[in-house]
Amino acid sequence: MTALPQKTRCDAARLFRRPWVEVLVIWAFWTFLAVLVVTGRLLDPRWADRGVSLLQRQVLYIFSEYYTWALLTPGIFWLSRKLAFDRPRWVGRLILHLLIGLMVALAMEVWVDYLYFYVYKLARRRVVNFDLLMGIRRFWFINELVTYFAVLAAGFARDYFIRYQQRQQEAAQLRAQAADLQARLTEARLRALRMQLNPHFLFNTLHAISALVERDPKGVRHMIARLSELLRYTLDESVAQEVPLSQELRFLEGYLDIQQIRFQGRLEVRQEIDPAVLDALVPNLILQPIVENAIKHGVSRLETTGRITLRAWREGDYLCLCVRDNGPGLSGDGQWQEGLGLRNTRARLEGLYGAAYRLELRELPEGGVEVCLQLPYHTESDLRVAAHADE
Repeated sequence: MTALPQKTRCDAARLFRRPWVEVLVIWAFWTFLAVLVVTGRLLDPRWADRGVSLLQRQVLYIFSEYYTWALLTPGIFWLSRKLAFDRPRWVGRLILHLLIGLMVALAMEVWVDYLYFYVYKLARRRVVNFDLLMGIRRFWFINELVTYFAVLAAGFARDYFIRYQQRQQEAAQLRAQAADLQARLTEARLRALRMQLNPHFLFNTLHAISALVERDPKGVRHMIARLSELLRYTLDESVAQEVPLSQELRFLEGYLDIQQIRFQGRLEVRQEIDPAVLDALVPNLILQPIVENAIKHGVSRLETTGRITLRAWREGDYLCLCVRDNGPGLSGDGQWQEGLGLRNTRARLEGLYGAAYRLELRELPEGGVEVCLQLPYHTESDLRVAAHADE
């Protein structure tokens, strides 16, 4: 059996706390009981033979008794709230409810007696046997006492339901607040990690520019223009934590353009990108520190042409991204080190995906190093569908 959603249960609790709804439910309940009893009398052959007039008075008597209980029910519900069975005082409260129940039952017995014999004249008291009359009164009294405690139990159940739903709602609000706070903390942490990359990236690029000032002034001017574009992007606060892979590759192309000017023909870039994954979301600026590491510890140590290969494809529910260089490898003269860029990359991936990611660094048999990322595959349309489903 499917449980009701939390929002539906909370709405039901709020609905029952409205006075007019409670009054409507009370009167509907007692009307339903009265109709059941009247139906039983109508189907009873003993009453059918007594005439229409007597049957009509019997129906009016039944509705009068049950509607009297409908009038008393809100007061009994109030008593259930004010005299709840709290642990330290439950014995005293029980005794008090017994006394109140006896008084209500006695008052109802007198009222029912009056309705039965004097208002609707369903029988004449002087012709009813005394023992039979006392038996009828005892039955009425016990019936009214049981009815009082049944209504009281319904009041306790109602109060418990409302308190339970309030606690559930408060717990849900606390969970939502905690989740929102956690999301804000994660966002702040990821933003701080991203900001750490900006001066690191800027320092390395300016160092490359300074090395070319005298040798290639034209190339330096182009590098400065490209650098300003990249810095504008990295400093843009409106850029989301995740961007489409196509956008990330455009930024990376600008960075590699600067590096190709720096290496003056000694850097070759290859891309093996599956067009079907260009819409996949990736953490912004996630590839630049990996490529920078490949250039620093791989390509820059070569005297021949260096090569950076970018690969991207989908593998089941994951997006695979790989950056490969043809440098000396992990065991060569230019040993890889996991510097600030890769450490921040790991920290950002953990903040975004928890344990649902992989970052592997491996040495290639033919020489060079390959860094591969495996990220959960999702697109902006997937996020919109998920957000719509949660509403």
